[in-house]
Amino acid sequence: MPDFAHELRHHPGLVAGVDEAGRGPLAGPVVAAAVILRAEDCPEGLDDSKALSAKRRAALEAEIKARALCWGLGVASVEEIDRINILWATMLAMTRAVEALGRDCQHVLVDGNRVPDWRWPATPVVGGDAQCLSIAAASILAKEARDRMMREAAAIHPHYGWESNKGYGSAQHLAALRTHGPTPLHRRSFAPVAQMLLI
Repeated sequence: MPDFAHELRHHPGLVAGVDEAGRGPLAGPVVAAAVILRAEDCPEGLDDSKALSAKRRAALEAEIKARALCWGLGVASVEEIDRINILWATMLAMTRAVEALGRDCQHVLVDGNRVPDWRWPATPVVGGDAQCLSIAAASILAKEARDRMMREAAAIHPHYGWESNKGYGSAQHLAALRTHGPTPLHRRSFAPVAQMLLI
């Protein structure tokens, strides 16, 4: 389970945790979140969002938003993903999330093996959502925000099963892509979608 030791031991001061959701799907934006937690008031049960049930994530999302010192979301659109590629779009979403905190921080802990080229001192933490409470909190906010976006998109584009697959390449999604073709929310730079455009 993640704890607050990494933040306290290595980076005194205001430390933000950053994570993203949606790098792998064929459709929809990539969403990042940044969270600065209070060491004395962290919600219990924070963990990697993928290790939590949907019900638990939703409850923790509300707690994080109520108890964090501050939090912010950043989004990179499908158009940006296609223009600059998913890696740089992810970095852009992370930068926007930290900017959305509304206050400066002394350090940023970023889930993964690299950090954006930005003005804040930062450390990449591989598997950070399972180690650092602030990154775990960010992973929950990012996933919940993106999942909501995809459920809303599913109401407009009902054939693709986005309410359940969230834009990932499930069998239902791929079958619908073959039958109905890509929507404006599909990432045309991703191979399965690009192949549909050639047919």
